[in-house]
Amino acid sequence: MNGEGAAIAADKSKTGNQVERLSRVEKLIRAVSEQMERTRIADYALLLNKPWRLLWLNLISGVSRGIGIALGFTFFAATIIYVLQVLGALNLPIIGDYIADIVRIVQRQLELTTY
Repeated sequence: MNGEGAAIAADKSKTGNQVERLSRVEKLIRAVSEQMERTRIADYALLLNKPWRLLWLNLISGVSRGIGIALGFTFFAATIIYVLQVLGALNLPIIGDYIADIVRIVQRQLELTTY
């Protein structure tokens, strides 16, 4: 009976180990599936199957990016020119003349219509 009890105990420990392993595997599979859902691989695969949609989305994003860069640079340049005009109006000894020259050059370039 001691032999049979030991065999039953060994079988129970094996099934316990298998259950633990299966639960760990299940947890890992769930974690991997959650990560795949977060990375949106399915959406990417669908996008690769429709090349015209991919081209269209890239075109729209490129145009949007270009317009954003143009507007941002225009705002930045206008702000810098305004600051230079304010500094030029302060009549600082050396810096004022230099800034006034830069402002005059920029204004001359803006007045030229070459188109």
